[in-house]
Amino acid sequence: MGFLVIFIQKVIGQGIGILYGALGEILTEKSGNLNLGIPGMMYMGGIAGLIGAFLYENSAAQPNGLVGVIISFLCAFLCAALGGLVYSILTITLRANQNVTGLALTTFGVGFGNFFGGSLSKLAGGVGQISVAVTGAAFKTPVPGLSKLGAIGQAFFSYGFLTYLAIILAILLSFFLNKTRKGLNLRAVGESPSTADAAGIHVTAYRYLATCIGGGLSGLGGLYFVMEYSGGTWTNNGFGDRGWLAIALVIFALWKPVNAIWGSLLFGGLYILYLYIPGLSRSTQEIFKALPYIVTIVVLIITSLRKEREHQPPASLGRAYFREER
Repeated sequence: MGFLVIFIQKVIGQGIGILYGALGEILTEKSGNLNLGIPGMMYMGGIAGLIGAFLYENSAAQPNGLVGVIISFLCAFLCAALGGLVYSILTITLRANQNVTGLALTTFGVGFGNFFGGSLSKLAGGVGQISVAVTGAAFKTPVPGLSKLGAIGQAFFSYGFLTYLAIILAILLSFFLNKTRKGLNLRAVGESPSTADAAGIHVTAYRYLATCIGGGLSGLGGLYFVMEYSGGTWTNNGFGDRGWLAIALVIFALWKPVNAIWGSLLFGGLYILYLYIPGLSRSTQEIFKALPYIVTIVVLIITSLRKEREHQPPASLGRAYFREER
């Protein structure tokens, strides 16, 4: 039982950050924008949240954990949303190629995080000396009472609020996309922007908002890895390929937020599976790390063969919209 609890904890720890990135990308892609800059914006959100908490704790005589959480949360969301704004200006207003812009944003975001992470480490006195103990402890505070319910409590209720917030956001995003008029308008923009425009829907506004808010959500994934998963520390290139796993999860989940919840847990389990199989060589471990991508390719092939419209990406995904002059 102890081994199973530890494995579940590791799976959830790996999956939640990926879930945040996937939710941000689902919202973005539903508007017709293909943002491959999600990995970079996760780095931007992670380092911005850490810097905000660090500056607050070092300026306050008696730092408060709740205040530190609010500051780091806002810094992470806004910084990553700013990355989404840059992407939007380039691809929506200036009509730059979405694939190239997204890849450039990922390169920039990773460099941004590593540069300021290294600078913050030097400012703090060296690698591993960044101290955000108060804020980090607040992020890791488990659900009161429920976390002490034996194995069940340890497996499912021993996490900080960001873990449960990700699941709540996935459910809310699903409700928004499927049960509200604004969500229907957003999906219409992603499917046929010209038709949505003719119906009086402001295509540009919807795409800007979806991309910026989606970027902010992905930034919370970076904040999760820095604060809750890593305990308030920064390691250059520490997110690995989790940002790309988030994009793969969007395809695996068939652009459905609720599917992304259990899909993120599956990806988290597959990502660390090699650690629990003894005797694997280095090359074999890398093959096991690729399992989430292999599963995604299989799902993509199956859904493509079935040709079911609800299992396909938005029809205008990756295409700039050129409004016809009347």
